Amino acid sequence: MRRLLIRLSNALTRRRRVRVPARNLLLLVPHCLQNSGCQQNVSRDLDRCRRCGQCDMAALLALRDRYGLLCHMAGGGREALHYVEQPEVRAVVAVACEKELVDGIRASFPKPVLAVANQRPHGPCRDTRVDVAAVEAAVRELLGE
Repeated sequence: MRRLLIRLSNALTRRRRVRVPARNLLLLVPHCLQNSGCQQNVSRDLDRCRRCGQCDMAALLALRDRYGLLCHMAGGGREALHYVEQPEVRAVVAVACEKELVDGIRASFPKPVLAVANQRPHGPCRDTRVDVAAVEAAVRELLGE
């Protein structure tokens, strides 16, 4: 059911043909994307990531840098909503599990959100992965590329 709601929300956002400048597009990622064995605490400062490639953070930070996006890592729903509510944010590409995405989409309304569900090969909330190509496609769509 959650996957259906996410697909529906994404379809409605795409139908609105939202286009925003990179400086107003937020890439929001969950803390569980960081490798649990990593000694770098990047949750407060993503630039502390050594970009070693053991998780998807390096690829997501490369997207941030290539397009000039806003990018934050959230440890939960309240923190994520704090970032979404910032006045400079006009659209969001969100990565999370389906439950968090559905809750976040609802809480973020009316801001447009394109959601990309993460993969959980080690169970929930630990060492998750994301299809970086899908994230980039969502970014490019909201940038109008």
